[in-house]
Amino acid sequence: MPKNLAVNRIMGRGAFIVFEGLDRAGKSTQVSMLTDALRARGVAVQKQSFPDRSTAIGKLIDDYLTKKVELSPEAAHLLFSANRWECKDRLIKSLEEGTTLVVDRYAASGAAYAAANSGQTLEWCSQPDRGLPAPDLVVFLRVAEEEQQKRANWGEERFERVETQRKIGKNFDRLADSRTWFGLDAQRDKAAIHAEILERVLRAIQECADQSVKALAHFDSD
Repeated sequence: MPKNLAVNRIMGRGAFIVFEGLDRAGKSTQVSMLTDALRARGVAVQKQSFPDRSTAIGKLIDDYLTKKVELSPEAAHLLFSANRWECKDRLIKSLEEGTTLVVDRYAASGAAYAAANSGQTLEWCSQPDRGLPAPDLVVFLRVAEEEQQKRANWGEERFERVETQRKIGKNFDRLADSRTWFGLDAQRDKAAIHAEILERVLRAIQECADQSVKALAHFDSD
């Protein structure tokens, strides 16, 4: 899209764009590339990562993920959800002011990882996030486990184990909503992946400009 057709010139709210996927799928790289590309087109944009490790709750989560403290899986999951809730008002305010948010991990990661680690159902794990702002588009990056293990820093954090990642992947497949999820093979050329994402995101920004921010509903396996 030419820069003189920048989508932020459409009056309305910003889009809530979320990147999901297994560990080492390249989410952070694509988040940064997308943010830079949108900003270059004059789009008001901010990036955000969850967990937000800068908050009081986020610092405890960081200690848990880096194996400095131990928590029950259920307690850890509720902390992850609380971390999203403490950012809720700021997220909504930014969207309503016309800023597009590009977010690295959100509620789907919370439910997928917690269900794999705790043995609780996806229904149970999705319940704490019910009512949070819902993404307008979820970009889901798929990566094979052989490729995951080749990438830098694999295995440093708590959930970076092959069997755990397999369970998480199955949970993501169950959570995927065809109305808002956009899946991509993350093992291709980074620039090619970015080009596809950018095209889809620009369309999402246009489509949601005159819509209100929706709320996450409870996951229903039926």
